Amino acid sequence: MANDNKSSPDRNFSMLISYASILLLWGLSQMILIPVPVNLIFTSSLIIYVGSHRSLRLRDKSHPDNSESETLSKGDAMKFPLIGSVTLFGLYMLFKIFDKDMINLLLSVYFSGVGALSLAGTFDPLVHVVISSNTRYGYKKKLFYVGEVDLTFTPSQMFSCACGIVFGIVYFQTKHWTMNNIMGISFCVQALERISLGSFKIGSILLIGLFFYDIFWVFGTEVMVTVAKSFDGPIKLVFPRRFADILSDPPIKAEFSMLGLGDIVVPGLFVALLLRYDAHANDAPPHKGELARFSKPFFYSNFVGYVIGLGLTMLVMYRYNAAQPALLYLVPSCLLASLFTALVRKEFKGL
Repeated sequence: MANDNKSSPDRNFSMLISYASILLLWGLSQMILIPVPVNLIFTSSLIIYVGSHRSLRLRDKSHPDNSESETLSKGDAMKFPLIGSVTLFGLYMLFKIFDKDMINLLLSVYFSGVGALSLAGTFDPLVHVVISSNTRYGYKKKLFYVGEVDLTFTPSQMFSCACGIVFGIVYFQTKHWTMNNIMGISFCVQALERISLGSFKIGSILLIGLFFYDIFWVFGTEVMVTVAKSFDGPIKLVFPRRFADILSDPPIKAEFSMLGLGDIVVPGLFVALLLRYDAHANDAPPHKGELARFSKPFFYSNFVGYVIGLGLTMLVMYRYNAAQPALLYLVPSCLLASLFTALVRKEFKGL
């Protein structure tokens, strides 16, 4: 059961280790060729670990940031594959009809701006450890048709926003793959901590729908792969297989493997939901968020399920030397892990 009187320093320590490990993998990737399966599996798993624990704040109804959170309904989950299909095919047609460089320019402007805000939100908790003042500066203003707009910020938020804006500008000018990954990581963390699936049933509907979506668009058409390769933006994480060598004759171009952000966020939302279920089942204090101490059987089983599913994806990809729909392996592994845990613990009704 939860301990209401103590915070959990080991849990906080594990989060700091996770943040440091993500940054370490990112930094080492600039200097040495880390085997793609190792880099990809560790990076995506650490993102889910961090994002899931940050999502624990969704249980605290009084948390100031929860006004920006969103809970998916059953209808949302059922429509998601259709909306995703329309968006994906729309991007595919844009790249086929119009100049690819122009499309990427417009998308880069958008993602640079959104990425700057996402980076600020992702790294502010770390900055707040150093700049700990909670005094807010700025003002709130009511706008016609919009309502009240809160433009107050803590010192750590102002610093994080400034860094995010600088980063967004540099990314827009360089499009370097390492900066792409930092933005992609921040998008994943923000999605996991701000979006709730609502219930196990809704999560299952979403996973199963996107399971068939992924299979169709990867195996049935060229659309998914074409968009992924044409879209020069932070919708995927890229992992170097070979560094560029401009001094060789002929020059060698860099080669990368990629993982779509959806292959992290979609199963990650399900894993985060089950972590919150563990917290609820153990009466963990909502206000303690990621510092609460409680048993996490569903979270750990699904976390392992995600790692196994991603490992199977990489195994099949290397075996057949072809792109694989990761959700083909991730969805069954996550669902089976949760159902097996519920069977062992006899908690089907609780889910």
